[in-house]
Amino acid sequence: MSASSSDIVLERNPEVANSIAAAGIRTNYHDVGSGAPVLMIHGSGPGVSAWANWRLVMPELAKRARVIAPDMAGFGYTDRPSGFTYHMDAWVRQVIGLLDALKIERADVVGNSFGGGLALALAIRHPERVRRLVLMGSVGVPFTLTPGLDAVWGYEPSIENMRRLLDIFAYDRKLVNDELARLRYEASVRPGFHESFSSMFPAPRQRWVDALASSEQDIRRIAHETLIVHGREDQVIPLSNSITLADWIARSQLHVYGHCGHWTQIEHAARFAQLVGNFLTEPEPHKG
Repeated sequence: MSASSSDIVLERNPEVANSIAAAGIRTNYHDVGSGAPVLMIHGSGPGVSAWANWRLVMPELAKRARVIAPDMAGFGYTDRPSGFTYHMDAWVRQVIGLLDALKIERADVVGNSFGGGLALALAIRHPERVRRLVLMGSVGVPFTLTPGLDAVWGYEPSIENMRRLLDIFAYDRKLVNDELARLRYEASVRPGFHESFSSMFPAPRQRWVDALASSEQDIRRIAHETLIVHGREDQVIPLSNSITLADWIARSQLHVYGHCGHWTQIEHAARFAQLVGNFLTEPEPHKG
């Protein structure tokens, strides 16, 4: 039997996986492995997708869990509805819609950067849907917009600009080369990608940092076991964010990687996967 054209597309592009309606949004999502569900929410870089963000980590975590990684509205291969307003309420609704559509009552949630802010909001607004929380290089607390994040959100498509962004993202220069810059640039200019991205965080951008933040009072009420991860040399999201989160979340632990920028899940992929996997599978701490 010959492969259909859709099968051929799927074989050629690993970023395209499953499709389901989540709160009315046709959502592209990866669903690999079996066991307890782990929802992984990507960051907000230009041309990002769940696969681009988590491709090195998903196979390892899938050895001991069911890993679900969606493209959030406005990113990747999820639909971009006409007139859709990108804001935290809409993204939280999409996540809850996805969990409902997949009949998942509760999941561990791993959020990267923008995805960390969304994971925080989810745990605050729907605590019963979250078991444990992992926040990596996370937004979600008040901070002053960094030049790195301003450059990421203000990206204008060119290979040269993408190369400059990659230099900001990664501490390890060996990870940054012209081939990667070309691939990420091509991802950023796929039909509809830059249009939605450029409309999401227009200047002045401090207001979007603030819009993605949850209140200190709400964060301090989070009762979930929480793992907080950050790269010491992160130029996009300051390490002080994670120190603040570790202070505000009572049942938290903080892990800082040295010689690491904003790409913990890529620069330290094996260590990150092991750290997260161990955290999600360890027994509940004794409450004496």
